[in-house]
Amino acid sequence: MTMLASLFSSLSSKMLSVSTSDHASVVSLNLFVALLCACIVIGHLLEEHRWINESITALLIGLGTGVVILLISRGKNSHLLVFSEDLFFIYLLPPIIFNAGFQVKKKQFFRNFVTIMAFGAIGTIISCTVISFGAMQFFKKLDIATFDLGDILAIGAIFAATDSVCTLQVLNQDETPLLYSLVFGEGVVNDATSVVLFNAIQSFDLTHLNHEAAFHFLGNFLYLFLLSTVLGVATGLISAYVIKKLYFGRHSTDREVALMMLMAYLSYMLAELFALSGILTVFFCGIVMSHYTWHNVTESSRVTTKHAFATLSFLAETFIFLYVGMDALDIEKWRFVSDSPGTSVAVSSILMGLVMLGRAAFVFPLSFISNLSKKNQSEKIDIKQQVVIWWAGLMRGAVSMALAYNKFTRSGHTELRGNAIMITSTITVCLFSTMVFGMLTKPLIRHLMPHQSTTTSMLSDDNTPKSMHMPLLDGEQQDSFVEFSGSHHDVPRPDSLRGFLMRPARTVHHYWRQFDDAFMRPVFGGRGFVPFVPGSPIERSTHDLSKP
Repeated sequence: MTMLASLFSSLSSKMLSVSTSDHASVVSLNLFVALLCACIVIGHLLEEHRWINESITALLIGLGTGVVILLISRGKNSHLLVFSEDLFFIYLLPPIIFNAGFQVKKKQFFRNFVTIMAFGAIGTIISCTVISFGAMQFFKKLDIATFDLGDILAIGAIFAATDSVCTLQVLNQDETPLLYSLVFGEGVVNDATSVVLFNAIQSFDLTHLNHEAAFHFLGNFLYLFLLSTVLGVATGLISAYVIKKLYFGRHSTDREVALMMLMAYLSYMLAELFALSGILTVFFCGIVMSHYTWHNVTESSRVTTKHAFATLSFLAETFIFLYVGMDALDIEKWRFVSDSPGTSVAVSSILMGLVMLGRAAFVFPLSFISNLSKKNQSEKIDIKQQVVIWWAGLMRGAVSMALAYNKFTRSGHTELRGNAIMITSTITVCLFSTMVFGMLTKPLIRHLMPHQSTTTSMLSDDNTPKSMHMPLLDGEQQDSFVEFSGSHHDVPRPDSLRGFLMRPARTVHHYWRQFDDAFMRPVFGGRGFVPFVPGSPIERSTHDLSKP
């Protein structure tokens, strides 16, 4: 009886502890969901204030919540959830990057593809080199810790990662299409390059450096870069082919939407499985899906996927910035640097200065080289645009924090003073750059380019899920649209002489459109190449319009 009583008592205490833990988790999740709702409501109310965006709103709410939790817990805790880089990279980042590729204006993106790749890949390497060299020189003079070469290079990769999440909300691709395509496209490629660089530095033996090892490192980097892009394109094409051939919409649009979501997420997870760059993979998967798959589904599925992907991306962005705000006040990290606050401030200031210098080291030289290859004056990047590109890319965010946690913490906790200084410095740089540069980017654009929005109509791209006005065309316009889409030989005339002069006659985009219309769209579908299926009102209306 005594043994049974003790066993029962032990089981009861364990069940009570589990119940208490579950209750605490439920309470934390309820509070966090309530805070997300508050971010949405307050962000809506502040929509008219152009100097603040939803990312900054979430950060400020997170900081305020962290202060309240600190007061309630008497300085023991500041956040509701425990940060995990796995949570960020596996669940939060994929919908953000995929939606960016799904909504991006492809014509403007690929028109500047070479410049974007140069900024994103070459520029990130230059920025990483400048930051690493500067950190190596300055950190020797500060009493923080002894960092080896791998740690210094990792710091360069961490702070070379721009915040493409915040850039999405700072710039508008309708008002500033060229700037949006350059800054955001560079931001996505930059994040992918930074992650690939960081992982390569972590796994590479830096004790035996020579020319052969350097070429091996470069070859491995290019291999991962190319293979990640190919995987994303292949996954998008497979989804387009399957949906085009099987046409799930004849029975249920839910299956189309579910398949698109799962294929998009599968591309990211496959990249992670094969140790590739999931950011690049899911971004190009989004571009391919918007170009082919999205046009193969029913109209209701198009509207659903457009808003579903945008909603998931918006929630993930808000979640990230809300948590970053709360985690910035985590007392455990700041306790290690409380005895020398001047050192922490000096490290943060040095890193912020190196970030600005490293970005300037590639934005202006690469812009100059890019302008040499552009014959059309409207396609060149003038000095005002270069300043905006430099400024908008100075923000650091969740990618830098996730990489810093991966490098300088174990199981989410810092154990060394030097690691704690790097974590707190990363938090300081992310908060300062996001709030200061994020607030001032829009006023800077309005000051430098007040008439930028007047040229947007000529550079708009209708072949994107963001453009939902095509079904609302009248009969004459729709007839010409179907005629143009059905045959690549019928090229519409420009609306004006200026439009004719600004339209490049023979570009990579021109030859790609010929190849796309002749080979890709007949196989994988797309706008104007959706097959007629009996019983489908969308396909039947398109089929009737194509009749003479």
